[in-house]
Amino acid sequence: MARHEHLPIFKATLDFAIYIEQIASGFSRYHKYTLGSELRGLSHRMVVLVVRANNVTDKKLVLNELSELIEETWTQFGIVSQ
Repeated sequence: MARHEHLPIFKATLDFAIYIEQIASGFSRYHKYTLGSELRGLSHRMVVLVVRANNVTDKKLVLNELSELIEETWTQFGIVSQ
């Protein structure tokens, strides 16, 4: 298993996941348990995909999935900001 802790993308996605945890805790009760929960799941999945991409030979498929997940997360942020 390749080491991933030193990768800037790993550090960035982990920081993002921590940030999501912090802001979701400040959401209203309704958003905390709906959109907040979904954003938490998406950010955790991003971290997992970065680790997976680092461990596979053909990174393209995993990175494409990560790219789609990032787009989905931005969509959720658009909903939260409304």
